[in-house]
Amino acid sequence: MRLTRRHPLLVAVPLCALAVLAARPTDGGGDGPHAPGHGPESGISAQVARLYEDAAAATLKYETGRREADRQRTEVRRLEKLRDRKRQDAEVLRDDLGRIARSQYRSGGGLPLTAHMILADDPEEVMRGQRALWKANLALDRAIGKNARAEARLARAEAKAAGAWKSLEKRNKELADLKSGIEQKLEAARWQLQGQADASVAAGSCRGAVRLDQPETMFADSWVAPVETYALSASYGSGGARWASRHTGQDFAVPIGTPVRSVGAGRVVKVSCGGVFGIEIVVEHVGGYYTQYAHLAAVAVDQGERVSPGQWIGQSGTSGNSTGPHLHFEVRVTPEMGAAVNPVSWLAQRGVSL
Repeated sequence: MRLTRRHPLLVAVPLCALAVLAARPTDGGGDGPHAPGHGPESGISAQVARLYEDAAAATLKYETGRREADRQRTEVRRLEKLRDRKRQDAEVLRDDLGRIARSQYRSGGGLPLTAHMILADDPEEVMRGQRALWKANLALDRAIGKNARAEARLARAEAKAAGAWKSLEKRNKELADLKSGIEQKLEAARWQLQGQADASVAAGSCRGAVRLDQPETMFADSWVAPVETYALSASYGSGGARWASRHTGQDFAVPIGTPVRSVGAGRVVKVSCGGVFGIEIVVEHVGGYYTQYAHLAAVAVDQGERVSPGQWIGQSGTSGNSTGPHLHFEVRVTPEMGAAVNPVSWLAQRGVSL
């Protein structure tokens, strides 16, 4: 799935509750045997990931079609204005010819050219006037013919653009219906995935890694954000009634099932289900730092596995002590809670601006 990263929005309402309670997550040794990552239960994780892909593709097609429809509407309006200008130009030419004809009639009284020549004080002046009138008539005839042909072409182009616009509007409605259907399926699948996550947390045993099709993207940078499209919510050090002291991580408000990425290369040192963090993953990086990804709905890696920057390691959720779908991301100097540093500035030092 390739989500388009938008500029994050700061959301004041805290989503993640991390209390120092008696019930602690399991230790670095994991939480016991994991169920195999296969079968109908694991299938929902892959289904959510596929639906995210389908929804993203449908949205891209819809937005592309909408932009093309807007372009066609603009073209129709441009052609209408051009047609109106051409008609105005033709009217001006007709008025000019009318004025010339009336002037000739008043001065000559409709007499034949020979009579004009006999009666005129300057016959050559009469000839020049006749030539001017003839040229004006010829220019007008040519202009009217040219305008008629141009108007016909404009009418054809206008009809073609209008037809293309109507066709695009119809296709966009079909794409909008398809997009809506996918999103409805996705929403149902998200909560089915979350239900499985809640069951795993209640049992204190993870279902095991569900292997997701990784995006075919090689990151040029060594560090990336933990999710691609997000809004920032509760920040590091903020206070809240649900926390014993201060918030120890950065929350990313994302829907259930959003692919969660390892921010850098490292080794998975913990996959845990249960406790205040719900389903969580801890990755060890060079330099003695650890990153935590908590309140997940599913995991896509096993403990001891090595991961690369941007690799999908799980899917976001709202498991554990959480008030809504989001990812709790934390940076520590130890694998356990209690040694957190500001994750926003930590990522910024590594070239990742949230």
